[in-house]
Amino acid sequence: MILEHRTYTFKPGTVDKWMKKYESEGLPIQKRHLNTFVGLYASEIGTLHTTVLMWAYDSLADREARRQAMYADPEWQTFIAGVWALDAIQKQEVMIMNPAPSSPPISQDK
Repeated sequence: MILEHRTYTFKPGTVDKWMKKYESEGLPIQKRHLNTFVGLYASEIGTLHTTVLMWAYDSLADREARRQAMYADPEWQTFIAGVWALDAIQKQEVMIMNPAPSSPPISQDK
């Protein structure tokens, strides 16, 4: 299993609007296509105006196939266009991480 760790940095004052839109529109679409939703987290202390979004996949090939299917979904394309119209995201970083042997398993609840 691999973990995709996405960090988004937002313009001040836009995180809440983005999170509401993502949770009501984007997340349901992603849950249909992607593997295991690990969580969405917002910074409170440290680097502010930041969220972390995490998904678990069986492999890089699994991730690639699932994301391609999502990108082909017209609902996802509509959501993405609306997100960019918010003009909220300043920076996006994506890491693919492998679990250390001592890591507990991630629940397969989707």
